[in-house]
This record gives sequence, C-alpha cells and structure tokens, in this order.
Amino acid sequence: MAAEKTQRLAVLIDADNTQASIIDGMLAEIAKYGIASVKRIYGDWTSQALKGWKEVLLEHSIQPIQQFGYTRGKNATDSAMIIDAMDLLYTGKFDGFCIVSSDSDFTKLASRIRESGLVVYGFGERKTPAAFVSACDKFIYTEVLRARVNENEAIVRKTTAELKKETRLVRLLRNAVEAASDESGWAHLAAVGNTIAKQSPEFDPRNYGYGKLGELVKAIKLFDLDERPAADGLSKSIFLRDKRNKGK
Repeated sequence: MAAEKTQRLAVLIDADNTQASIIDGMLAEIAKYGIASVKRIYGDWTSQALKGWKEVLLEHSIQPIQQFGYTRGKNATDSAMIIDAMDLLYTGKFDGFCIVSSDSDFTKLASRIRESGLVVYGFGERKTPAAFVSACDKFIYTEVLRARVNENEAIVRKTTAELKKETRLVRLLRNAVEAASDESGWAHLAAVGNTIAKQSPEFDPRNYGYGKLGELVKAIKLFDLDERPAADGLSKSIFLRDKRNKGK
C-alpha cells in the first residue's frame, strides 16, 4: 500500500498581527498537516515592536521579509504577503498555505488559493473577523497554541452545564451526527469530525478546554456512546447517537 503523500505547505506570517509567543505551538500544529517547506514572516524589522519575533526567527529557520511602514495607520505587510503568496501559488510546488494573521485583508487571498484547489489553514486570535475564518478550510485560534506551551494560560475546561448552554456548539454537533449517521442513528466519531470540519473551519475542541472531539462529546452528555472493535481488531472505534433518538 502506497504511503500517503505529505503536504508541502507555505507558511506566511503577518508579524504586525501575530504574537511571537505562539511560535512553538503553531509549528507543532502545522506539523500535523504537513511539512512547512517555506516559512516567511513579514514586518518592519527596524521597529522595536517586533523584538519578540527577532529573537526566535533564527531558531526556527523563518525568513524575515522587510516591509517598511510608509504610511502611518496602513499595514504595508499585507500587500507584500499577498504578492508573495500568489507567486508561490503559481509555482505549483505546494499543496497548501498557512496564513497567520488576525487581519480580514487576507480573506480574498484565502478564497483565491482555495479556488486553485489548495488547502488553506488560517491562524489568528479570537478577534479575527468571521469572513477570514470562513474563507479557510480550517482555522486555529492562536490562544490555544499559547496555552499548549504555557500552562498558566491554559484554557479553562467548560463543564457539562456550560457546554449545553453553547447553543451553536450543540447545534453543530447534533447536525453533524445526524448527517453522518446510519439508519439506526449511530454515527462514527471520525465521520462526525469530518462533517464538522466542512461546516465550521474554526471548530476545535481545545476552544472549550478539551484535547479531542471524543472528550468533548463525552463531556456534553447529549449523546449515547458505543465503543466497537475497529477493523484491525486491535483498537476500538467510537460511535455516537443523539439521546433524543433513543428508542426510535
């Protein structure tokens, strides 16, 4: 059986809108999806505001791209990132892009890359405009990346009662289970996760304090869970069913 192809990714970072404290968590996250073949970061490196980034660039082999801020109040790095992204796209050497910014100016860029059939992973703070988030295949909030390397900033795990009050989360999970379920109402956890990813790029169990989707669905207590032997006979697969369908 042929090995699955590893994605070649271009990582483009907007230093003006990203904190250096995410670097370790971000690169670990990117490694889940592929190899960061290109790592570039854009900003005015004559500015003291980017001192934190300067201290980690060499360690992580990230290439700084100088962009002077010619006009006060204008983010000059946006144009440089967009131009470079399009140049890289046209080389045909990449399978996807990681756009690291909380700026809505990259919404059109993300959409354009996806139109070319490549995957886009977005990274930004929770303040990131919804338009940019939705334009990506998957969007990771950088707060969870800082929490990974700094236990003092760990995201508080929400209780069952708190999770049930998250109406959007409840609706998302129930709709995904329904879409992935068989005639008996049971759905494979992996299929549920794939369905959610298509509907909500920003969904991440870590946003609620849980490391994995399985932990989150167990905590919310809205679903019956069933562990079944996997095809390999060595592991187990998790299936879930909306408790409202019990007895139907």
